[in-house]
Amino acid sequence: MRQEPLGSRLASRLGLPFIEGDDLHPAANVARMREGLPLDDEMRKPWFENVAAALRAQQKGSVASCSALKRSYRSTLSAGGPIFFIHPEVDEVRLVEQMTMRQHFMPVTLPESQLQTLEPLDAREWGRTVSGILPLAQQVDQITSGWRAGSARCQCTNQSVMISPV
Repeated sequence: MRQEPLGSRLASRLGLPFIEGDDLHPAANVARMREGLPLDDEMRKPWFENVAAALRAQQKGSVASCSALKRSYRSTLSAGGPIFFIHPEVDEVRLVEQMTMRQHFMPVTLPESQLQTLEPLDAREWGRTVSGILPLAQQVDQITSGWRAGSARCQCTNQSVMISPV
């Protein structure tokens, strides 16, 4: 699901480039999702490789959107450097509304599979869960404060922020 409003606003606030993860899907993945079929882990692998490469290409960090629904996905993505994961928490109704507004290539029948796949952030992961129903400015404020606090603790110089859309 495209996260441009939150992602671009957050990138602007942090002074980092924004990477739209959906633009990095292999064509076969997009075709499959357009047919209403969910991706399995093997199909997601080249997409995560593309996202990870895009993150590594940014010397000073970036903000990216990517459905990093499982801990194993997030572990793969963060292997190349520190990533602050954002989980905007929304229910299926809100998720479908957002997809419809953004004219996402994935049909509205797939959010249920994403919600079933989702493994929430745990205490060992660097990140933050925010309410996706809060006004956008409040979401950005919460994310920014969490990211800055974490960055100061780890003294990272090249961090990325990943928005997981579910």
